[in-house]
Amino acid sequence: MIQIENLAKKFDNHTAIDDLSLHIRRGEAFGLLGPNGAGKTTLIRILSMLTKPTSGNVMINGWNLSAAEEKIKSIIGVVPQSYNLDVDLTAWENIELHGRLHHVPQNVRRKKIREMLSFVDLQERASDKVASFSGGMKRRLMIARALLHEPEILYLDEPTVGLDPQVRRKLWDLIRLMNNNGLTVILTTHYIEEAENLCQRVAFMDKGILIACDSPNALCATMGKFVVEWTADDFVTKQQYFSERVQAANFSTSLPNAAVIRRVNLEDVFVELTGRKVGMP
Repeated sequence: MIQIENLAKKFDNHTAIDDLSLHIRRGEAFGLLGPNGAGKTTLIRILSMLTKPTSGNVMINGWNLSAAEEKIKSIIGVVPQSYNLDVDLTAWENIELHGRLHHVPQNVRRKKIREMLSFVDLQERASDKVASFSGGMKRRLMIARALLHEPEILYLDEPTVGLDPQVRRKLWDLIRLMNNNGLTVILTTHYIEEAENLCQRVAFMDKGILIACDSPNALCATMGKFVVEWTADDFVTKQQYFSERVQAANFSTSLPNAAVIRRVNLEDVFVELTGRKVGMP
């Protein structure tokens, strides 16, 4: 669905994306992970044609990004990290405006607006101004708006940032449902558990460079199955990885301080690859 070859983006002396090559399959839920400044949002901006690359080639649905912008825009939906709704308009009016910009016929548009508001459980708030909405409601409305013209690809840039855990889980259910219905979803996130729950494959980026790409299970398997985690005498948290739990248990008994044995997760993979926590500069 998306083929990226040797992509680069530079801002003056800063390289935001450095020789990135990546293929994303049709119908896939694909996660982009990495710390602040990794290049995730810049990549989404390039794929949604808000920023032009410095070099490289991007093909979306068989079309070249630089030569078929209008065609590509017709099949993508974008939910940016920042809220970009008109808070002085109602929920219905926000989606109505989007439908007109995408030239959705009026009779189709009205039907789709009702369907989308129902899909994100906002049908009862259709006539309310967005200024009265909570953060989670605004995010759901942005998703409804992005889906109105029936895109084949949906870009979600940090869709649950700043939301409480309960609202975040509801959005997870919504994203999972969209993907199960065949929508290709590209997700950037700092929440490791979000990618583990939603994505068939994830890519780790750091300083604009792709450092790993595979399924969550395959990436975790490169580390082992279990990790022993303990706090050393210098108050630094340390980890040791093992393929079997009995190995981890035997090792933990040799430590002078209390230790925790748990399953390896994606954050462990990232820390080992980059030497820093996800989301930290």
